[in-house]
Amino acid sequence: MGIVTVLWEKWVEFRRDFYKITLASMVAPLMYLIVFGLGIQTTSHGYPYLYFLIPGVVSMSTMTGSFNAIAQNLNVQRLYERAFDQIMISPTPLWQFIVGQIVAGSLRGLYAGGIILLLTAPIQTNLVFNAISLIVMLLNGAVFSAVAVVVSFIAKNHTDVPRFSNYIIMPMSYLCNTFFATDSIPHGLREVLSFLPLSQTSGIIRGIAMGEPVSLISGIAILLVYLAVFTAIAFWFIYKKKNL
Repeated sequence: MGIVTVLWEKWVEFRRDFYKITLASMVAPLMYLIVFGLGIQTTSHGYPYLYFLIPGVVSMSTMTGSFNAIAQNLNVQRLYERAFDQIMISPTPLWQFIVGQIVAGSLRGLYAGGIILLLTAPIQTNLVFNAISLIVMLLNGAVFSAVAVVVSFIAKNHTDVPRFSNYIIMPMSYLCNTFFATDSIPHGLREVLSFLPLSQTSGIIRGIAMGEPVSLISGIAILLVYLAVFTAIAFWFIYKKKNL
């Protein structure tokens, strides 16, 4: 029931701010598609650049949508509303609260990615997005929701969350196989970037979309490892009552 309670809270929040959330999910990705996809007429790997760009923007949207849905709100609840005091004394198991946050964030990430798919559907690209693509998008959203939960615990004030986003989330948005292939990045850095969750997500979704072979099992395994690690860290914070 604890997970359902958290999901209901996020659903009420989503209904209340539906237009704001939807517009926020559309504006930046649309600008990327227009400026890079339509404004720059070039090719990548033998395809029009827009074919390469759309899966990258979809992947990026699942990341930013899930992270933004959890990190800021949870940080405000912890630091200013002192809502964690109520959670600690409530009958809701603490692990259900964490899992509920992660599931809710992953759904918001899937929603953000789905909006991009709908917006680009009229473009005749012949790109394929199937059930596996949606599962990977959902898993990527879960990873960054777990990251957001951890960041909300670590942040010492209201400005720490945007600062983390600028230093970590934004660089990943540009470097993790979204706007350009990592083939041109020097060795060493290229290998590090390739193991980041957004790189895995972009590679899988793009490979499926273009009908190319993908490392599906290893990619999903890497995403699951990230999810397990950050979920475990979140559990450690809340059960050890650290930074609450």
